[in-house]
Amino acid sequence: MGDSPHTVTTMPAARRPGCPFDPPAELTEARGHGPMSRYTFPGGKPGWLVTGYDLVRSVLADQRFSSRKELMLHPTLDYGDIEVPPAPPGEFLLMDEPRHSRYRKPLTGKFTVRRMRLLTERIEQVTAESLDAMEQAGPGADLVTAFAKPIPAIVICELLGVPYQDRGSFQEQVYSFMDGETGDEELIAAYTGTQEYLAQLVAAKRANPTDDVLSDLTDSDLTDEELRGISLILLAAGLDTTANMLALGTFALLRNPEQLAALRAEPELADRAVEELLRYLSVAKTFMRTALEDVELGGRTVRAGERLILSYNTANRDPERFADPHVLDLRRQDGGHLAFGHGIHQCLGQQLARIEMRVAFPALLNRFPTLRLAVPPEEVPLRPELADIHGVKSLPVTWDA
Repeated sequence: MGDSPHTVTTMPAARRPGCPFDPPAELTEARGHGPMSRYTFPGGKPGWLVTGYDLVRSVLADQRFSSRKELMLHPTLDYGDIEVPPAPPGEFLLMDEPRHSRYRKPLTGKFTVRRMRLLTERIEQVTAESLDAMEQAGPGADLVTAFAKPIPAIVICELLGVPYQDRGSFQEQVYSFMDGETGDEELIAAYTGTQEYLAQLVAAKRANPTDDVLSDLTDSDLTDEELRGISLILLAAGLDTTANMLALGTFALLRNPEQLAALRAEPELADRAVEELLRYLSVAKTFMRTALEDVELGGRTVRAGERLILSYNTANRDPERFADPHVLDLRRQDGGHLAFGHGIHQCLGQQLARIEMRVAFPALLNRFPTLRLAVPPEEVPLRPELADIHGVKSLPVTWDA
């Protein structure tokens, strides 16, 4: 490919109020110029923005591109001369092989499709309890706090074995360092508090194992520090992503009433609907990789040390991969989205997230046949663009009593 690549000068992030489901317009435009664009990171370091489905998938499967934390740059913040430390023990999402496998391998058997299906009955119970509380307090609710957050929070706390009496304060603390809005001092305090709590939890599970994933892992050669890091990764993956999918997914369905009606009328659509919402929303917007050597990619040469921003939301809207990609179609046949990533870092808890959504969406729609937004769509507040996960801060809804 002899022509010069398209150049993106800033990492676009703004979404359209009222319909925040589409990728930022500048990213879609960049994809229109080709699947790779040049990008200069703050501080002047050259890199790439990858927006096409095939190339994003290719990079995720290629171990010549590293996930190591110490090799990353922030797309919009200038670190200056600060050296980024390696990922702490256990936080395997930001590691390469063989360290990555040391932590992920003991977890693989804990998150099988079969084991997650055994959780379905409990997820149904948790969902029904959340809907009962909404119904008793309503009409009118913030769907984020009443529905989207409690379901994954209760499930992940039970998987980790967080004692019931600790769950409220623990969940609040975790969310406060994930929401992208907490001030620096509060963020550090919340993060430190979470780490301290997890250290206490690991010690408690070693002393008195119970029936949960964390207790199972204490029977391995993993250290307390490693178990704390693994727990933090499971929390981040199990709480924030699913909560935002449930809230933003409901918003998308309410804005697409024909699709909502189809899901309500045809329960058998639920599995396909979950996959389509995952593709359409791509709440985990971007991931990073760093080239460990010179690599030919899409007709371009990515030099060793160059960073790549992988745009999941444009990859999942790539017209070369998906027909009418900007249309929410719960009957869509062309699957294979990248919402859970691909390759060795593909989301470990994807089956759990699928089941939570598979249970929660139909239950909500069937419990409240007249569910609707309580404010104009453009007044629904969005999460700040610096948040790692795209979503809404709140979703005011109401229904007929």
